[in-house]
Amino acid sequence: MLNAPSMTTLFDPVVWWARVDGKRTALVVAANGHRHSYAQLHESAERWSALLAERGVAHGDRVAVLAQNRVEFIALLFGCIRRGAILVPLNWRLSAPELARVVANATPTLLIRESRFRALADAAVADAALDALQGIDFDHDVPELLRNADVRLAIASPLRRTEDPTMLLYTSGSTGVPKGVMITHRQLLWNAIATTTAWALGADDVGPAATPFFHTGGWNVFTTPLLFRGGTVLLTDGFDAARYLETLDRFGVTVTFGVPTQLAMLSEQPDWGRPLPSLRWFIAGGAPCPQRLKDAVRTAGYNFREGYGLTECGPNCFATNDHTAMAFDGSVGWPVPFLEMRLRGDDGAIVVDDMLGELELRGPQLFGGYFGAPKQSAEAMTDDGWFRTGDLAIRNVDGVYAIRGRRKEMYISGGENVFPGEVEAVLLECAGVAEVSVLGMTDTRWGEVCCAVIVRSDATLSDTMLLADARTRLASYKVPKRVHFVAALPRLGSGKVDRRALAEMLDAG
Repeated sequence: MLNAPSMTTLFDPVVWWARVDGKRTALVVAANGHRHSYAQLHESAERWSALLAERGVAHGDRVAVLAQNRVEFIALLFGCIRRGAILVPLNWRLSAPELARVVANATPTLLIRESRFRALADAAVADAALDALQGIDFDHDVPELLRNADVRLAIASPLRRTEDPTMLLYTSGSTGVPKGVMITHRQLLWNAIATTTAWALGADDVGPAATPFFHTGGWNVFTTPLLFRGGTVLLTDGFDAARYLETLDRFGVTVTFGVPTQLAMLSEQPDWGRPLPSLRWFIAGGAPCPQRLKDAVRTAGYNFREGYGLTECGPNCFATNDHTAMAFDGSVGWPVPFLEMRLRGDDGAIVVDDMLGELELRGPQLFGGYFGAPKQSAEAMTDDGWFRTGDLAIRNVDGVYAIRGRRKEMYISGGENVFPGEVEAVLLECAGVAEVSVLGMTDTRWGEVCCAVIVRSDATLSDTMLLADARTRLASYKVPKRVHFVAALPRLGSGKVDRRALAEMLDAG
């Protein structure tokens, strides 16, 4: 018989599934095939709740984690929820000074790290001057601590509210110091309800957690929605393109998510196009997907959809189907249930169909604000309660949306507005271009001009050849005035291009 769940006003899907169908598989570890049932996940979460109590973690305290995706990480999330604590997944790709800024902002009570990240954790904590911060090791300390945890302490967990944060996810920080996005229990719950409804996810679905857990995609594209629905989450320790398709086949994955860079890597593998009988569709997000890559996925025999979301809302904001994804190629579909959307023009007026505007969102999937930053939280919202995404979109007469790029990335060349995403989409169709990022650079004559940073798939591609092709498909003011060839584009932990680092790299020559 299950232990009585911690006192709570919140719905905990792990408790519910453990009681109703405890033998159902919740998690599968791709590396070794080990399966973990909902009953096992529930028991582990209770032990984590007890361990946090023993360590003095109280309601509202932050628990930082520096680790790659693993079973214990998921159990810890639910242990934190039951304890009323806030999980803070840390980006292990950051340097020690960068990580120190995040740790200093979050001020955690406890930091749990993997052995491989101990030196990074110690350096970041020292930089943040948090000498009293408790630290424990996932690999050496946690197994014994969990075995000896007094589960009676879990039952003494405090009452929680739907507006309590469950985790802090720090934004990628492409434009300054990262902000801690407070993911409330309300946001987790309504994203799960909306996602499983709109994407038709059920208890028989298997989805991967292939994106790092310091990113909302790792937690909230599939992981928390599938656990809400009683589905199965496949845990991978990093993305390995050479083995990924085989992994999808071996574990019967039904839906999978990736950023375009991951799809491009998959399309280069020898087994690309292998039958995946269980897979219903690929969905891509996080960056615009080149047309030729979308074509490559479909030509290989796989269904393909594009998605859109952000840490502050959802992250699953739209839903589409296989027909619409093809008929309105480049679209992301319709708003998911409960999420309202509108588009606002440069003059502040709400725009109508077929007009470009900034996407604004409202609904129960919105975040709880930025941690310790009430001014920034208020600036992100309109006076009537809509979240300003900063993303430009267009809606057709059928209510189908397409994302057109970031408002802040727009630049003005000779009095004309230029959107980098539009130029990038064209340049990606030029032969010999593997990846591209476009920035507006200061120019004495035109104010700003287009600078294209290119990763070549063909070493013989020259700037002359590229520009000749671009001039046939772009207005003259959109054609790049400067072209730089690089070996790789700098990227954030989310997989998106780090535009700030790219600009600094160009400035440095």
